[in-house]
Amino acid sequence: MTPAASTPATKAFASQADLIDKAVSFTKLSDHAYAYTAEGDPNTGIVIGDDAVLVIDTQATPVMAADVIRRIREVTDKPIKYVLLSHYHAVRVLGASAYAPEHIIASVDTLDLIRERGEQDKASEIGRFPRLFRNVDSVPPGLTWPTLTFTGRMTLWLGRLEVQILQLGRGHTKGDTVVWLPQDRILFSGDLVEFDATPYAGDAYFSDWPATLDAVAALKPRKLVPGRGAALVDEAQVAAGLAGTRAFISDVYRAVQAGAAAGKDLKTVYRETLDATRPSYGHWVIFDHCMPFDVSRAFDEATGHRDPRIWTAERDTAMWKALEN
Repeated sequence: MTPAASTPATKAFASQADLIDKAVSFTKLSDHAYAYTAEGDPNTGIVIGDDAVLVIDTQATPVMAADVIRRIREVTDKPIKYVLLSHYHAVRVLGASAYAPEHIIASVDTLDLIRERGEQDKASEIGRFPRLFRNVDSVPPGLTWPTLTFTGRMTLWLGRLEVQILQLGRGHTKGDTVVWLPQDRILFSGDLVEFDATPYAGDAYFSDWPATLDAVAALKPRKLVPGRGAALVDEAQVAAGLAGTRAFISDVYRAVQAGAAAGKDLKTVYRETLDATRPSYGHWVIFDHCMPFDVSRAFDEATGHRDPRIWTAERDTAMWKALEN
């Protein structure tokens, strides 16, 4: 008998097959700073001042944020007065209501993105990350809106503790914001820097990102909390996080630019970029999730689309079907 031909399995969309809970770490970086990390899931930063607490990125739902709050209460009873949005992505902002902050801080560029594409991004991300949006029904209706906005930089004083809130340039999004504690030389980078985790670049500015990383490095942080991955607790680890992020962004964009310049279509460029980058980065968290989005955005930028297009749930699935299935 002739054996029946096997049919390749259809690759699960984005992170829909990622259902395993991650172990959480709550790392003390100084008397003022903690990192909430979970094996490559989105990180949250905590700054404790003399009279109040600042939370940087909120987790994806209020139920998930409750675990952050529980750990904060293990180390301080000071009120959580401020929440900072490092950028507009739903997985970073929709847990904000759990903290009941006095103010939600974001850059004007992030506010513009929330206005322009917040609803579409919310629907898109919930479809991609079912595990990260556990108990999504706990998210209040509507979007998370900043109550304080700034352009370029602002300084927040938590008693005597100086907290600098900075836009150092575009990279992961046009609204990227970092938090810098000059007294401790600790930086919370949001998704501008990742560590052993694949940068999501679907809304990125590939040609700007390396210079923004130079601006991060120029602060000379001793410790750094990336958007994903373990807290970087010495200068060698910080350098490795910056170098790894830079190398990934540069390698992806270089491969895509070469394919686009040769007149190849997106699917061909995608396959060639996967082959070129998997040996170095394929072991990183969410590599297979991110690469279709990353290459699609890089191809747009390389072919003259300076600003990212809006990702809708419908565009997500159409892109995935075209590139992966």
